[in-house]
Amino acid sequence: MINQDTIVALATPSGAGAIAVIRLSGKEAINIAEKQFKSVSGKQLSKQPTHTIHLGHIIDEERTIDEVLVSVFKNPNSYTGENVVEISCHGSNYIQQEIIQLFLRKGCRMATAGEFTLRAFLNGKLDLSQAEAVADLIASDNEASHQIAMQQMRGGFSSEIAKLREELLNFASLIELELDFAEEDVEFANRTQFKELIDRITLVLKRLIDSFAVGNVIKNGIPVAIVGEPNVGKSTLLNALLNEDRAIVSDIAGTTRDTIEDEISIGGIGFRFIDTAGIRETQDEVESIGIKKTFEKIEQSQVTVYLFDSYNSISNLNQVKLEIEKIKNKHPQKPLLVIANKIDRLNESQKLELQNNIEGIHLISAKTGLGVESLTNSLLNLINQGALRNNETIVTNTRHYDSLLKALEEVSKVKEGLETGLSGDLLAIDIRQALYHFGEITGEITSDDLLGNIFANFCIGK
Repeated sequence: MINQDTIVALATPSGAGAIAVIRLSGKEAINIAEKQFKSVSGKQLSKQPTHTIHLGHIIDEERTIDEVLVSVFKNPNSYTGENVVEISCHGSNYIQQEIIQLFLRKGCRMATAGEFTLRAFLNGKLDLSQAEAVADLIASDNEASHQIAMQQMRGGFSSEIAKLREELLNFASLIELELDFAEEDVEFANRTQFKELIDRITLVLKRLIDSFAVGNVIKNGIPVAIVGEPNVGKSTLLNALLNEDRAIVSDIAGTTRDTIEDEISIGGIGFRFIDTAGIRETQDEVESIGIKKTFEKIEQSQVTVYLFDSYNSISNLNQVKLEIEKIKNKHPQKPLLVIANKIDRLNESQKLELQNNIEGIHLISAKTGLGVESLTNSLLNLINQGALRNNETIVTNTRHYDSLLKALEEVSKVKEGLETGLSGDLLAIDIRQALYHFGEITGEITSDDLLGNIFANFCIGK
């Protein structure tokens, strides 16, 4: 499957900048680069040691395109496992394109999305789950997603799966051996030890599957819908959380006609806050559409924040409690934070009345920022960070999650077969299926379509 072409692509973001990096990879990468590079010291790139950097100029015939630094990485000690050259040039769009076009004319081919990492996988430099973690690392925009991607790229998840697969494979080999001696009625695989292994594998699989609930929201950001009646301070709260004037704030009810979204990192976790249109009866067609979207966003969110005006509601807390119950009944499994806003207008006895009447209420003033920090801490507490803090393996990839579910299903069949005394040939079928799904995760079992789908999501140059 490994293409023998030498590929080239821009490895840094497109656009003008201080510098740009152009990457070549392939058997002829060093030879092709050498013909277009004139070292200031007269060195030949092909005769230089691996992992060395050289100053010189990229030359097209007699024309000098740019002064550059060329880094040389010789196979197999490179990212792709092939000869790799990285050219650091000035970040002009014109210079970038001139250098790339030059190498295309001299025998290189333009790299496809993720082709450098695909070659790293095909050459055994990374397994498939590590390769996918590269894309997650590039996309990480908060501490938690970065931590998980780094752990997976270093092989934490892969090694855990590989260990389970190896142990299961050893027993599978003994079961298969028994089939060769079926007439002698011998038993090579100790059924008690095998059952203990299956129980251990089941526990690990369930832990990894359960971790996806945390990993998925950390990777994609946790959507939080801010809901409530018009003019209770939802937009002011969004601005306070973001520490900028993101949403329009006005005393006029119904200012927010559409949902406004923005993301921030709190304690290393990404939260995507959604300011929604105020919920009320209205004849305004545009506002009605906004209110309809509010209910859609509540459905999509992981957490709902219900905000009310404490100053105007203190005399009618029963109505507030009724609204809270409506949301709880409609979304019983979804965390709900109840927030009383504008407490800067209340006296101490009124604040105490709120706390005594509504369990777990948060008292804030979005306008002054009072209580906002306590609110962000409460949001963090909703996320199970135990696995993250303990550096445990956390599954973030939907493909891995699906394979783990299928592996668990097959392992459960093996366990049931052991308990019911199922014959070795039938046990072997379920074991092979479990091994297949383990292999899907690390890439020991792949298809061209699977690889195409995975690496198509990478950026070109990586």
